[in-house]
Formats: sequence, C-alpha cells, structure tokens
Amino acid sequence: MVDIGVDEAAAVARWRAETPGCEGVVHLNNAGAALAPACVLEAVRGHLAREAEIGGYEAAEEAAERVAGVYEAVAGLIGAAARNVAVVENSTVATALALSSFALRPGDRIVTSRADYPSNQIMFMSLGQRFGVETVIAAERAEGGVDPESVRQLVRDPRCRLVALSWVPTNSGLVQAATEVGEVCAEAGVPYLVDACQCVGQMPIDVGRLRCDFLSASARKFLRGPRGIGFLYVSDAALARGAQPLLPDMRGATWTGPGRFELADGARRFENWEFSYALVLGLGAAARYAAGVGEAGSARAWRLAARLRERLGEMAWARVLDRGAERCAIVSLAVRGWDAFELKLRLREREINTSAANRQHGVLDMDAKGVSTTLRISPHYYNTEEELDATVDALAELAAAARG
Repeated sequence: MVDIGVDEAAAVARWRAETPGCEGVVHLNNAGAALAPACVLEAVRGHLAREAEIGGYEAAEEAAERVAGVYEAVAGLIGAAARNVAVVENSTVATALALSSFALRPGDRIVTSRADYPSNQIMFMSLGQRFGVETVIAAERAEGGVDPESVRQLVRDPRCRLVALSWVPTNSGLVQAATEVGEVCAEAGVPYLVDACQCVGQMPIDVGRLRCDFLSASARKFLRGPRGIGFLYVSDAALARGAQPLLPDMRGATWTGPGRFELADGARRFENWEFSYALVLGLGAAARYAAGVGEAGSARAWRLAARLRERLGEMAWARVLDRGAERCAIVSLAVRGWDAFELKLRLREREINTSAANRQHGVLDMDAKGVSTTLRISPHYYNTEEELDATVDALAELAAAARG
C-alpha cells in the first residue's frame, strides 16, 4: 500500500466520485478515450434534451453565450486567447486543416519525426503522391525522441516549408522535445505544427513557450471530453501571414459579392458551419474541469505511470517499450507469449480497460523496437495505486498461463 497523503487521497476520492464510470471498471485507456466526469455528461445530455424540446437551431441560439465560453475555457488551458481557437471534429481534422493552409509545391519539404502519429504520416505521404512534397524524418536522440539539432540542420534547407511534430506519439510514453524544436523553428522562421492530441489534459501546455503556429488536439483523451470534438490553435503570427484553410465554408468566410469573400477574424476561419453543439458544450465542460484539477492531476498521472513502469520492469515476462528522457502517462509494453490485441480482450474480461497498437500505428517506431504489437496502459489522476497493482497481477497470471 502506497501512502499518497491525506490531501491527495481526498482529491482522488472526489475525482472518482465525480466520474460515474469508476464504479464499474478499471479504466486504463485514457490515451484512447478517458472516462468523462459527470459535468461533461450533463452538458452533452442537457443540450441534446433541449434540442429535442425546442429544436436544434433554437437550442444553439439559446446556448450562444455558453458556446462562446467554450473558446475561453479551451484557450485558458493552452495559454492562448479565444480568437486563436477553432473548434473542429478532432485532432486529425485540425492537422489536415493546418496543412491545407500551405500552398505546397513539388520539392517542398515537411520535416517530422519517426514517432509521429500515423494519420499525420499518411497525410504527408499523400501530399507527396499528389503534389511531390517530400517528407524528411529528423534523426533521433540516443535515448529516443526527435533530436532538435537534426531539425536545426534540416530547416536550413530553403525547401523546408513546415516542421510537424507529435509531442507525444500514440503508441508509447515518449515525450518529444517540442519546446526545443519550437525554438529552432522560430529562429529559422519556419512554421511549426504541434500535434498535442495526447498532451492536453495530462500535461501543462503554453503555446507561447512552444512557439508553435498551429496546435491540434482532441477532447476525448486525457482532457476527458466527449468523442467527436477537438480544436485547432492558430497563432497570431500565422493569421497575420494570411493562414486560411484551402476550402473555407460560410462560417469561416462571408460571401461579399460576385467572386469575392472575406475571411472570418481569427482562427474561426478554420471552422465549419455545422456543429454538434452538445459536443462543443461537452468540450467546454471538460476544459473547465481540467483547469479545476490543475497540474496536481498531471503530476499524479505521470507518477502512476512511472510506478507502473517500475513494477513491469521487474517482471521477466514484460518488456517496457517506452523510450525518451521524459516519459508521460502512457506505458507501452510487450508481454511474452501474447499478441497485444488478444491480451487487451482478456484484460477486459476482468473489467480492466487497456488498448493495443500494431505496426500500422507506427511503422518506423515499431520496426525499430522489433515488435509487431504493443499493449498500451494509460492511467489518469482518477486511477488508484490498487488498480495498477490489480492490473499487474492480472498480467502476471496471463503471462504464466501463456508459459503453460
């Protein structure tokens, strides 16, 4: 039994009481979709009920002030102003919208990392197939993660149009040197796009320190919001350069006359007219809840993950796959004798939620580690030490069964 202190124990008890799902499951899949607190559920359900009572357009107009507050809440989480936030469907859509703002030509280069999110890598390759854009993978540090000095060398090439970095990849606990890369990009005058999908809600974020032009995120992960909603941050510098989506719609622009349109002020030029306002309000509730939890929650999630890595590292049947000088609240491992997807299902039978990744989730990273599947365990601040111990015990039993 670990003594976590009276104040922390009280906070954990409160967080769990405010999370209905904690009663029925050990949820260690927060990097996939976290359990939502009651306030998020109430925001979503409440607006859907209102739409049923008075109509969808009417409910949106009625909620206009609360919707406006969502931008303030999200902006507050990342050290931005509300005008720099666009609400979109998810992080991948946000990244695609940011990419669409560049008039890329044959020979232009995007610099990225070995560990970047697979959807992003596929988009980069698609740009290569359609427009002749080259994707360049920066070198890794010896301990893992992108090497900012390699990025420095690569951005000196005048063909480099963008640096794109997943701050935390989907399939491991690696935390990449996003702030250092941002300094490199700022010095070189090269635009910088950060995928913070796995970061918002599990670590403090300050876009000013990152010096990024764009930052994408989803609500469903460590932020504990609903699925199907996310956001894109666009810096004042990017807006001043005229950044706009390739295909704005009538929310992002106004049709002013034959052959003419005017872009919306701020990042909302990247939005679409049609929203699920219930999900938007859920995003706002999640952002406010995360702000109330504060850095104490982030620190606890990281401590839980570090404790889990330590325990698993002592097991002969487990190979912890996380690399990097800094590691977050995602623990990736291979268990001897088990395919990770089958293992995930066996744990779920015991009411323990985890997730699994295969080679397609990170071809370059998985090949370098010599594995075809990996089990991903991602605790959050509302999880308990006892839940982690129960998970290790369950894994030990399954590993023993595989040995026969």
